[in-house]
Amino acid sequence: MPKMKTHRGAAKRFKVTATGKIKRFHAFKSHILAKKTTKRKRNLRKAAIMSAPDAQRVSKLIPYK
Repeated sequence: MPKMKTHRGAAKRFKVTATGKIKRFHAFKSHILAKKTTKRKRNLRKAAIMSAPDAQRVSKLIPYK
């Protein structure tokens, strides 16, 4: 059976932690920032751990990470 190909778009967006969880980054941080509060923008900078069902879907796209 041939090797699976990594989905390059997913590989650029998600990272796998040492414990195997999938780390994601927040949306809504690129433009229209004037109306968002400083606290909200600060919290959008932080990475988050994906929920289990979504992490299963993404892990199929990045099999060798």
